[in-house]
Amino acid sequence: MDTAALLQRLVRTNSVNPALMEDGPGEPGVVAILEELMAPLPVTVTVKRLEGMAGRPTLVAVLKGNGDGPSLLFNAHTDTVGVENMADPFDGRIENGRLYGRGSYDMKGGLAAAVCALADLAEGPPLAGDVILAAVADEEFASLGTQEFLVYYKTDGAVVTEPTALDLCVAHKGFAWFQFEIEGRAAHGSRPDLGIDANLAALPMLQGLAELNRELSRRPPHPLLGRASLHVASMLGGNAWSTYAAHCTLRVERRLLPHETIEQAQEEMNRIAPAKLILSRRGFETSSMSRLSSIAMDVLTDVRGSAPSITGQSPWFDAALLAAEGIETIIVGHDGAGAHAAEEWADLESVDKLRRTLVQIANRWCNRNSPGARSSAQ
Repeated sequence: MDTAALLQRLVRTNSVNPALMEDGPGEPGVVAILEELMAPLPVTVTVKRLEGMAGRPTLVAVLKGNGDGPSLLFNAHTDTVGVENMADPFDGRIENGRLYGRGSYDMKGGLAAAVCALADLAEGPPLAGDVILAAVADEEFASLGTQEFLVYYKTDGAVVTEPTALDLCVAHKGFAWFQFEIEGRAAHGSRPDLGIDANLAALPMLQGLAELNRELSRRPPHPLLGRASLHVASMLGGNAWSTYAAHCTLRVERRLLPHETIEQAQEEMNRIAPAKLILSRRGFETSSMSRLSSIAMDVLTDVRGSAPSITGQSPWFDAALLAAEGIETIIVGHDGAGAHAAEEWADLESVDKLRRTLVQIANRWCNRNSPGARSSAQ
């Protein structure tokens, strides 16, 4: 299976998340390609549809081991963000060792490497433990694909193939989305005696948020992730020049360090004003000395020809959901640039190196006997 050809095919398949762009087709096109590729392999393929969300499939492929070794998950998402300001988002052109297009870096490069690695493992000697590929839906919005995957499957270890430039990522931030509602009273702009401006009434909240953000900047930073933060994502109020705004909505994102809880963030917001929690995810952190981390460090050193860095990433990944279920989890991915940007590309040599890395990690992880290892399917 050719890694570059698969990645090009995946990038040429529009899988923009419909929760982010109204006409986004979502994941079905990519899942159809993966079903086709999995058909000749000795793996069990299951396509699960997100409950209550038509047309949002997650593909799961299981390569069975002989049952007495630890199981390993390759996790990669199939959806992408939108394509605003991109001239040719789905052309998949290759120039100077780079493949361009939406999703090439985030994260169809990691998906292509994981698919090819599973194919390599299927054609090699049997492993003691199961290897599972989860090509999940909806990571770019609410991560409902991985969330639903965990209802049906548990593994002992997991590699999330988000891009890391072939370094080992052992931590990432979490987030919480809060919404404030401010009530005013609509009236003609000439009647201050009748109108109450909801936008101006939001000023104390904005001042409180600014002070909280300054407080966060003074707290001790995380050694890999830096400081916690917040920002006002949007302020929506008013509908006409000559009308007092009857209502204003503030939407605020709070980025969390791994040790911070959702409850702590909620309490901070409520000190400013009652805030509604819309969506939240905890951060992630694992030991760089764990068995899976140690295996990855050895393998990456071999594949790269030099020792990788141990890093943290500021974006949120599905790793946090997996780790919360007691799965030993790391993040290892390819090189490139342009996540959510107008120009996005993946380095093809590093995608191929990631493929080899995943094969070697699986061989070392799954072939160690582990009487307490869990079955891949619960």
